Order: sequence, then C-alpha cells, then structure tokens
Amino acid sequence: MKKQLFSILIVLISTGVFAQEKVNFSEKFKKENQGKYKIEINEVKELLHIMIAITNSGKENDDMIQQEGQYYKDILAHFKAYENEKIIKTFDSLMVFSPYNYIFLTGNAISYNFKGNKLVKSAVFDFPATGVANFKITENPITRYKRDIEDFAKKSRFRKFYTDHKQFYARIISDYEKSANLGRQWKWLEKNFETKKDSYIILCSPLINGLNYTGQFLNNNFSLIHMSLPPVDHYPHLTPLENELANTRVMFTEIDHNYVSAPTQANKELINQVFAQRKIWVNEEADGIFAYPNPEKVFNEYMTFGVFLLYCQDHYDQATSDKVTNDVVVLMTQRGFPKMKIFVENLMKTRSAHPEEKIDQWYPEFLQKFSDEK
Repeated sequence: MKKQLFSILIVLISTGVFAQEKVNFSEKFKKENQGKYKIEINEVKELLHIMIAITNSGKENDDMIQQEGQYYKDILAHFKAYENEKIIKTFDSLMVFSPYNYIFLTGNAISYNFKGNKLVKSAVFDFPATGVANFKITENPITRYKRDIEDFAKKSRFRKFYTDHKQFYARIISDYEKSANLGRQWKWLEKNFETKKDSYIILCSPLINGLNYTGQFLNNNFSLIHMSLPPVDHYPHLTPLENELANTRVMFTEIDHNYVSAPTQANKELINQVFAQRKIWVNEEADGIFAYPNPEKVFNEYMTFGVFLLYCQDHYDQATSDKVTNDVVVLMTQRGFPKMKIFVENLMKTRSAHPEEKIDQWYPEFLQKFSDEK
C-alpha cells in the first residue's frame, strides 16, 4: 500500500500556518478558556476525515488515514456505498493536486457547526486554515462546498453514525485526560521558555495516523495552540512507561514548535550561518526531507526533538532518559537528520551549564558549539 510521510512534509508552526485575523476571541471566550485545555472530536471535522478516508487518495494512504481497528471497519461498512458521490471525487482531485488540501479541508472544518442538517458558521473560527508553508488559499473550502457537504452528511446519515459512536469518542477523550500529560508538558515548556500561551485544544480523530500538525491562533491578545492528533496509543508489546513515553513524544514534539520558533527567529542569522552546509545536516536520500528546505527548518526539527529529550531528563530516571535519547537519535537519523547524536550532546552540555536559565537565553552559546561542524 502506498504510504507517503505527510507528517514529515507538513510541520505547521505558529509563524506560518493559520492566519491570526481569521478567528474571533471574544472577552467571554477568553475568560472561559484562559489557562485551560480541552480535547475534542469535532463533529464537522470528523465528517471531513471520513469523507477523505473514502476517497481513492485516502484508501491508498495508510499514513494519512488510520486503516487499522474496528472504527475504520465501521467507516467502510457505513460509508463505502457513497464513495462515488461527486463531492468525494472532488475531494480526491484536491488531494491529488496537493496533499496540503488535507489540511485545508480538515483544518477549516471547525469553522462550521451542525444545526440540524445544515452547517452554520462558527462564532469563533472564521477561516482558520489559510496557508501551509508557501501554499495559500483565499476561500474557505468548507464554505465553497458547504451544500455538497450537507447533502453528503444527510444522504449518508453521518450524524446518526457520529451519535452512535459518541461513547467511543468519549473513551478516546478520557484516555487523553489520563495518559497524555498535556498539563505537565505545558507547565514545563513555559518554565523553560520565555514564550507564554493562553490555552490549548487537541482536535483528535480516530482516523488520523501519521499526519499530525500544530499551530496557534492569535486574536484579541489571546493565544490558542491547536493540535490535530491521533488517539493515544496503547501498544501491547510495550510497558505502561514505554507507552507513556511514545504518546508524550508525539504530542510534545508538536507542542514545542510553538516555543522553539521564537528563539529560532531571534537567532535566525546565526542559524543560517551554522547550518548553511545542508549536506552535513540532512540526508537528501531520506523520504520527505525536502520538507525542510532551509537551515531554519532543519534546525527547528532537530531542536523540537532535542527539547523533548530535555523534558525527559527532568521527568524520568537516568536509565529511562538514556534509552529515550538513544531511540530518538536512531529515529531522527532514519528520518534524514544524521547529526542528531552530536546535536543532543551539545544541547545537554549547554543546558547543564545554564540550569536556571530559559532556553531562549542560551541559544547563541548552544549554536556556537556547532561552528566546527560547518
């Protein structure tokens, strides 16, 4: 089965994703969400995931669509009869044209809510997904295809399907509350970085597999970090601790893009100098490495995983931290980042020399350690 690593291609960070001016954070919204986080399986977003899952592109890509488990079987049993609907063919053509359309369809789904069989505009999210990397759109695709989406939902009895699976969705949300440690991650990041965020939302779907993305909305002096993530995993061959670490890594390396980006921007000139010789820092033969076309993006990918290892160092015993470090070095090397070992060694040394300082403050010293790698 064809498998494209969209999770490598699309890393959405706060500086270039969902435009700030397309959300509306009222004073009431701010008060209700300040300092809080929530996990949600949004109804309209789930509809879009299901519609994409039955396109040819979705059926052929088990990285984009989670194709294991009873839920996927339920999807096929209920919706396969509608795979030849015109709107499904339209969505498939969009995905063929650009995989970024996956983001524009699922990311903009939160701009509408169901009211009966109709979609009505959200009072909070107007046009949340306007750009990915250098790819921009000027029209909300949910608005453009609103009538066709409504017709598909009605014809396929989607809302009944969603209602019938609410207990399943509730278990996924409960599992996140128990296992993901989002609050602990948030607290650690704000202790160790100068950046502060006001609220978090995890937009989950059982159909999400390898394509995870994150970004932030800024409006009315309020920052909301959003993450599109799969359910928490429970691998039977792993111990409870190993499962915790695996799930934490998936979430943490999305969240910390929103904290790493500010000091990276502040030191962009130095990063461009130190990481200028691309062949040293990336393996061009690795799948998806072209998603990191410049020194800044290459550095950020190294750094987001490196910061995860600092988090593990602070929360787990030495043996566990050492094992996670080794696993991450192997993973990153396989993904096309061959200098992860020296990167982590320099990161640990610099952090040890400045245990009470924010990571932002020792960025320049850390970067200077790579001068011999140029």
